[in-house]
Amino acid sequence: MTAPAAIATVQPELPINPTLIMPTSDIAKSTIPAQAQRVLVLQGGGALGAYQAGAYRALRRYGFEPHWVAGISIGAINAAIIAGNSPETRVERLEEFWKMASAPVPWQSVPSNDYARSLFGEGSAALIATFGVPGFFIPRIPPTQFWPTARPEGLSFYDTSPLRATLERLVDFDRINAKATRLSIGAVNIATGNFVYFDNARQKIGPEHIMASGALPPGFPAIEIDGEHYWDGGVASNTPLDYVLDEETRADLLIFQADLFSARGPLPSTMQEAFEREKDIRFSSRTRLNTDQHKKIHNARKAVRDLLSKLPDNLHDEASVRYLRKAVKENTVTVVHLIYRQKNYHGMSKDYDFSRLAMLDHWASGEHDVDTSMRHRNWLEQPQRGETMVTYDLTAEEDRIAAQRPPSITD
Repeated sequence: MTAPAAIATVQPELPINPTLIMPTSDIAKSTIPAQAQRVLVLQGGGALGAYQAGAYRALRRYGFEPHWVAGISIGAINAAIIAGNSPETRVERLEEFWKMASAPVPWQSVPSNDYARSLFGEGSAALIATFGVPGFFIPRIPPTQFWPTARPEGLSFYDTSPLRATLERLVDFDRINAKATRLSIGAVNIATGNFVYFDNARQKIGPEHIMASGALPPGFPAIEIDGEHYWDGGVASNTPLDYVLDEETRADLLIFQADLFSARGPLPSTMQEAFEREKDIRFSSRTRLNTDQHKKIHNARKAVRDLLSKLPDNLHDEASVRYLRKAVKENTVTVVHLIYRQKNYHGMSKDYDFSRLAMLDHWASGEHDVDTSMRHRNWLEQPQRGETMVTYDLTAEEDRIAAQRPPSITD
């Protein structure tokens, strides 16, 4: 799969040596990000999910293969394809899924300006809303309003049974359940309203768990698993980062988080922009807020550890001191944000514009952002600078510089 000509692919010097990927038994001993347990965190976002596939493809070029993949909604589908295939075939399977998903609108010619591109995107999304996506979802026939309300068919506009067949074809669930790569999938229990994670470290994972994570109402139907019904995890939280940080507190972590909505954006000037901005804020999961809160917790624990180290010897065996020493023992965490940012031609339907043009653009953007992030060597190859949790958004500076350029309809 090639990137559109408008987006150049950078090939910098490789900052990660593939030989640094360590066996699990050595992960806890690591002291620098390049030697930590590697985690890929994938947010929900529909058609924007091709960005995650492109980001993974680029990460592979730098020797990054995750020990653990966590996803929600479209991120769960990408995560299942990654965890459910050998490293050598993962990109091929991702390409197969995204080529299939973008098949209804195969046209790839780039419109001449942002306005034309926006019209094309809205038209593509309307086509998808009418006819569905191959191997993913199809409109209900007869339409939902003609089904009895007590039946599941009366509670969703689309039928997602094609997705089950796609997952069974593209994902090796025996490999997932052999735990070669850890897989965690987020969904919401409809009856309790509680967030639930399906995790191959604890249970057997099947296609239904992936479908549950992507069952966004009212478009898609709830998925029943063991007598309980589930909706898309994005209903409660659109990122599994909190789950990863809560689950692993011993091994050092290097986390690449691929977000599909940016929490930051301009003030809307039209009603359509207002709808779009609301969606960005709702599904962005306020990435920086969450990571800032975790950084405060990590650094507070570090302060307690520093304080405990200064206690006189006669207090070291106190029960309260032993308890605190155990409670504040923790790992080192590095989070690298890969955030798909707003384009001038985007509209409120960007998350269901499955056109080939949009898919290639999103995919290439994911590769571009990884390449940009990997130009910086220091954060990856040196020990942390005192904090136990450090976060990076290494594409933000590039965006700031680009924003200072005179506007152009071809940007």
